[in-house]
Amino acid sequence: MDAKSNVTYVCLDGFVELNAYRHLYFIIMFGVYVLIICCNATIVCLIWVHRSLHEPMYVFIAALLFNSLLYSTNIYPKLLLDLLSEKQVISFQLCLVQAFVYYTLATAEFLLLAAMAYDRYVSICKPLLYPSIMRKATVNVCVAAAWTLPACEVAVSVALNANIKLCSCSLNGIFCNNSIYRIQCASSAALTVYGVFMLLNLSLLPVLFILFSYSRIVMVCYRSGADVRRRAAHTCLPHLLVLISFSCFFVYDIIIVKLETNFPKSARLIMTLQVILYHPLFNPMIYGLKMKEIFKHLRKILYQLKHFRNVK
Repeated sequence: MDAKSNVTYVCLDGFVELNAYRHLYFIIMFGVYVLIICCNATIVCLIWVHRSLHEPMYVFIAALLFNSLLYSTNIYPKLLLDLLSEKQVISFQLCLVQAFVYYTLATAEFLLLAAMAYDRYVSICKPLLYPSIMRKATVNVCVAAAWTLPACEVAVSVALNANIKLCSCSLNGIFCNNSIYRIQCASSAALTVYGVFMLLNLSLLPVLFILFSYSRIVMVCYRSGADVRRRAAHTCLPHLLVLISFSCFFVYDIIIVKLETNFPKSARLIMTLQVILYHPLFNPMIYGLKMKEIFKHLRKILYQLKHFRNVK
């Protein structure tokens, strides 16, 4: 079956008991989406407005949270529309676009976390060289590269998939991800090799770089005083928590295609919901509560809101 001439729409068949719980699903997902926008946008705006937060570390945090906003916006509007629709369908072309944005932003998170790890490495291990290394131009290049490199590499994969032959129009998921490979008539050796290349280049290598950077930080902290160890733990722990959280969900997204035939539909839906519900909220919670300077400004805003409500 030629994807170009015969398959124009893909059915999203990953929902469980949608007819019975349609409106409950919609209320929960809409509430979570609003919460994701509010939490991430609040911290991004705080970093944008306050000049004291215009340091490389906070710029990377703002880029990471803005990435979460884009990541959620790529999924939630279509998902909310599907929850209220009788048929959950998407055109094959838009499905490829959604998958492109999804994996571009997902791998961009690894690169942003790698940039943050490098920033912490220079700050703690080479403090005297920090101003000359982590200049504004360097930070801007790192942020731009974190989005540009994945976009270019994922675009090649999407272009190779655009004319692939499909043997089914039913996608076992609630949005378009690598489950697209399950509806192809035959796996392509070129696509498989290129997929492994992207996995190594955009995911595994950044993770290894992060682990190497933090191992160097641990070695320096072990030989340093209590103040250095306290500062390192205070700034590095949030990054490691986010890395561990996102890596677990990314591994699930990769292996689910291999397990799809034996994986219960309800369990797959729960894990997928964890990826799009939990992680976009986890980032602002970690950085809002664990980063002292950000928490200080958040607390000031909450105090002003409480004072305004009391006056009113």
